[in-house]
Amino acid sequence: MATGSVNPFNLSDSEEEAERRPDEVAGTERSPSDGAPGPPSTNPFSPQADAEPPVLLLSSNRTSPSVEGVSVTAAAAAMAGSTETRVSVDVIAAQLLRDQYILTALEFHTELLEAGRELPRLRDYFSNPGNFERQSGTPPACKDQVLGPGGPLNRAGSISTLDSLDFARYSDDGNRESDERVAVLEFELRKAKETIQALRANLTQAAESEVPSQERKNFKSSPEIQEPIRPLEKRALNFLVNEYLLKNEYKLSAITFSDENDDQDFELWDDVGLNTPKPPDLLQLYRSCGSALPSPRDTKDVAVGDDADGNLFTQESQRQLHLSQQQQAEVVQELEYQISLLNSDKLTLTQHINKLQSEIQSLKRTITSPPPTTLDLGSNPKPFPLSSTPPPPSLDNGQYLDIRGVSEPDNAPVAAATLPDPSPGPAPIQSPPHPKLKSKVPVQFDRPNRKLSPAFQQALLSFCRMSSDSRLGAEVSRIADKEESVVLMLGRCLPHIVPNVLLAKREELIPLILCTACLHPESKERDQLLHILFNLIKRPDDEQRQMILTGCVAFARHVGPTRVEVELLPQCWEQINHKYPERRLLVAESCGALAPYLPKEIRSSLVLSMLQQMLAEDKADMVREAVVKSLGIIMGYIDDPDKYSQGFELMLLSLGDPSERVVSSTHQVFIPAFAAWSSELGCLQTSLIPSLLTRIERLLQQGEHGLDEHKLHMLLSALQSLIPPLFAVVIQNAPFSSRVRLQGDLPHIEVTRFPRPASPLQDVATIVGSRETLAALLLLYDHQLEHEGTTGWDTLLWVVNQLLPQLIEIVGGINVSSSTCVHEFSRFFWRLCRTFGKIFTNTKVKPQFQEILRLSEENVDASAGNGILTKATVPIYATGVLTCYNQDEDRKLLVGFLEDVMTTLSLSHAPLDSLKASFVELGANPVYHELLLTVLWYGVVHTSALVRCTAARMFELLVKGVNETLVAQRVVPALITLSSDPEISVRISTIPAFGTIMETVTQKELLERVKMQLASFLEDPQYQDQHSLHIEIIRTFRRVGPNTEPRFRDEFVLPHLHKLALGNNSQANENKRMDISMQLFEAYSALSCCFISEELMLSHFLPGLRCLRVDMEQLSPEHEVILSSMIKEGEIKVESRAIGEAQGGVSIAASIVGEDAKTKFLSKMGQLTTSSAMLANVFQRKK
Repeated sequence: MATGSVNPFNLSDSEEEAERRPDEVAGTERSPSDGAPGPPSTNPFSPQADAEPPVLLLSSNRTSPSVEGVSVTAAAAAMAGSTETRVSVDVIAAQLLRDQYILTALEFHTELLEAGRELPRLRDYFSNPGNFERQSGTPPACKDQVLGPGGPLNRAGSISTLDSLDFARYSDDGNRESDERVAVLEFELRKAKETIQALRANLTQAAESEVPSQERKNFKSSPEIQEPIRPLEKRALNFLVNEYLLKNEYKLSAITFSDENDDQDFELWDDVGLNTPKPPDLLQLYRSCGSALPSPRDTKDVAVGDDADGNLFTQESQRQLHLSQQQQAEVVQELEYQISLLNSDKLTLTQHINKLQSEIQSLKRTITSPPPTTLDLGSNPKPFPLSSTPPPPSLDNGQYLDIRGVSEPDNAPVAAATLPDPSPGPAPIQSPPHPKLKSKVPVQFDRPNRKLSPAFQQALLSFCRMSSDSRLGAEVSRIADKEESVVLMLGRCLPHIVPNVLLAKREELIPLILCTACLHPESKERDQLLHILFNLIKRPDDEQRQMILTGCVAFARHVGPTRVEVELLPQCWEQINHKYPERRLLVAESCGALAPYLPKEIRSSLVLSMLQQMLAEDKADMVREAVVKSLGIIMGYIDDPDKYSQGFELMLLSLGDPSERVVSSTHQVFIPAFAAWSSELGCLQTSLIPSLLTRIERLLQQGEHGLDEHKLHMLLSALQSLIPPLFAVVIQNAPFSSRVRLQGDLPHIEVTRFPRPASPLQDVATIVGSRETLAALLLLYDHQLEHEGTTGWDTLLWVVNQLLPQLIEIVGGINVSSSTCVHEFSRFFWRLCRTFGKIFTNTKVKPQFQEILRLSEENVDASAGNGILTKATVPIYATGVLTCYNQDEDRKLLVGFLEDVMTTLSLSHAPLDSLKASFVELGANPVYHELLLTVLWYGVVHTSALVRCTAARMFELLVKGVNETLVAQRVVPALITLSSDPEISVRISTIPAFGTIMETVTQKELLERVKMQLASFLEDPQYQDQHSLHIEIIRTFRRVGPNTEPRFRDEFVLPHLHKLALGNNSQANENKRMDISMQLFEAYSALSCCFISEELMLSHFLPGLRCLRVDMEQLSPEHEVILSSMIKEGEIKVESRAIGEAQGGVSIAASIVGEDAKTKFLSKMGQLTTSSAMLANVFQRKK
């Protein structure tokens, strides 16, 4: 079988030459047809009598093994017996080659090709690269070769490329050749290589596409079924078709046909196939299709012509064709034999597998108790006690340790070795132990003193990213246990290695390296092999790294923890600062994958220090991401309590990483694993969570002058990731934990019962062990909360009496204007309430918030208001607690709370920031739009004008996120109702909301209604003296003017701003005049950046600025300077447009001046807050 896997076509030229030359030489010496040398010929080109036979002059050609001997013998016979004066072209060619007239022979060969008379001697000579190689010595088969005056050609060290023919390096030996000879040799070498490659490819393809004999019989017996075309036939037909197109002037078709078959050379018939005679053209084939084709004996070689020795060459070609067909038939026969062997092996293995399965089933039925976890391999002399006839032993079975999984106790009655696999799961059926393995001592690993559930442990190890599903992964997982089985491993791997190593498939070498490293007796050699393993690939990709990791784990399981520490870890340490990130990534992943197989002292010291160094110093994000995952795996196996503080610092360092990938891996792997360890140590509630809360409090206290929102997000996200393990601790340490029963019908856990976990390690079912266990615990948990209370439940009492009050206190100190803080804490409370359940939320969380808020009429202080209602407690309670559940009673409770807050804040004249924050947070979710509109309608119809004013202002926040249908049906009618309110303050409060509608809505009908309402505010005589209304309108114009529809801005905003500026000139009250002027100044500053037509510029914008400048000259001279600049800029724009229209285009200079003026104006606007004394000199010319 080993020899059958070798490709029979991959024989080197030297091997064929060595096999063929002795026969050729012997045949030439013993051939009776040679005869004795005749008398000397008078022909000057005839060969000399004392010369060696020409066959020794030429090197053998793999495509025509004996054509030289035949042709030269025939030529010699012809010269000896013929008296004609005409000399054969073959004799001339032989003489030229013998006398080393290489260039002359090449020119002769070229002329014969152009005349259509290709000479086989010259063709074979110039197509054989062996004729042009330098040789340092004379080969044994060519010692008597006649050398030309140029001396022997020295053979180069390599002929794989043209650059390797470096003749200059032999100049010291005196073998420098002329430039002319070098050029010829390089050209012929290149052509010879191309020909050899093409011939090899054709021969291999022909052998692979050989139609089986059975199929040929079917085609012959059924003529209606056409045999599929072979590659050789296709190439021949393509050549004939192209030749026909060219002969009949179908040049475009020929070009197109050639392009569609770009893998074929249509100028050379030899490209079609190996030793294939050229058939007649298509026209002759068509004319002779009805008659019998001439036999090969009646044809001549077209390359030889009408020479006397042509028949000899034709016969030789036919003999070669017969030999080639015979060789192919032998190859097919050999392959069929190999197939039959493989089928027999397959049948044997199938019977063996069936027998093993039946014995396993028998063992399952007979064994009443699970077998021990460790089996002594030497204690069971009969591996198949239930079988009367044990199966024949196989050399390949039982000699490998399979790491692809460890069978369950019921599925593994017989084990090859004891391996404490931390990831139990289904495993392939294992073969009976080999007799030589009975003395092997099972490898033992240090088991940590931990209480992780198998499901959590398996989910944790799933991040090692090993691959054993593929063919190569399975090969890597199986390590030979005895030296004898290495041969079997080589037999399986070498067929894959040989064709792939040169194509950068070096991972095929991993099984060989691992087996040798495991079994080699010399430690130095083992270190060298492991060094090769880690340096096997320069920059290993993801799949290659997985293969190396799988091999490292297989090595670790086989050799034990001591050798892993001594031999494998140093290789990782050497690569920790490698320049390629892929190599450092391999080190980071290896530390996690090898963690279960290391001594526990090494886990918590050396490996932890390596990962800590890489996390702090490595610059590649993907390396730090792998480091964090490996740290998480280490945290799942470490059992040294002294390392807890180091783990906490590593968690904070990982959370503060600038890469989002690293932070995400921290939440998915590291924090759940560290929390599981903290839970076992009893530190989750006493140390880990309180430490994070302390840091949050300190951060909020320091953030009075500027909060670090990124750090707050980091700490709160870590706190969120700790909620699932906290809940698992609560239910696993509950009074009912000892009463858990998994029998019977357990209720199904709803999909929405828990928030979606970021990774399997954050799934509560994974933490507690299984979904069945979680379902049983949840059933008892809800019953305990609802009926029995929390007496004696210390873990839950800590959450209720310590965690929640501290969180509510922290929330009360948050600045409500910080939307980031409000959002982060809302998400945290939402996840906390959803994880702990509805009963816990209703009975434990909501009462604590309600006690703090105390919403009632008697608690309203008309002067100061309820202070807690102005804090972030209101939006966080509304959006983080009351929105956890979306049933009718929950929605009613949320509506009632918002209505009470709006009423209380309005009646107490308190700031509305907390209510606005609630509306902004809830308005981001379209689900709550209807609910918020219901709350606002409550305010619209409220009896108090203060509440109606608050409702009007809340509409401004809600309009931006609500769709236009709700705006038309719910918002605009409510605003129209409020705009006709008896209280002027209520009407004024609707103006910002109307402006927001003009800014965001596109429906023309709505815009016209809003425009009419705003026009009534400006044009109704009853509002002419309403100073606050004018202030609100101007402020609204400043906010929405640049973003609103241009038509609304041109037809409504600018004319009314001009009117307000003109009316302000006659304002008697100086304070009111100043207020209006400042608001107008801000509005005109915002609108100056918009495009304004020349007509509006002249009719409204510039006149309004001049009116405003009149007021500023008296009230604020520093603003008057800015206004003068704005007026001048507007005038320049108008003049430049007029000049541009007169010249038929826009003046570039004018636009530059305008942009420069705008830039200067905006820069000076930013300086208004500096010093009023400097403003007078802002626009003065510098001297």
